[in-house]
Amino acid sequence: MADRDVLKEFGARVRVIRLERGRSQEDLARLAGMDRTYIGGIERGERNAGIKNIWRIADALGVPAAALFQGGA
Repeated sequence: MADRDVLKEFGARVRVIRLERGRSQEDLARLAGMDRTYIGGIERGERNAGIKNIWRIADALGVPAAALFQGGA
């Protein structure tokens, strides 16, 4: 587990789902009530999103929060 970069894995999953939904970072940020730079930081694995923000992102993407942690949206 020490070798895994869970922030990057989470961010990559957010990016994949966002792109599958045809959304820009700006769209996702607006829908989630966040700043675009915050979304970008999450996607790059630079920010550690709190549970409330994870739920806001999931709602904005139209997926269950669990989809942001596993394959298949």
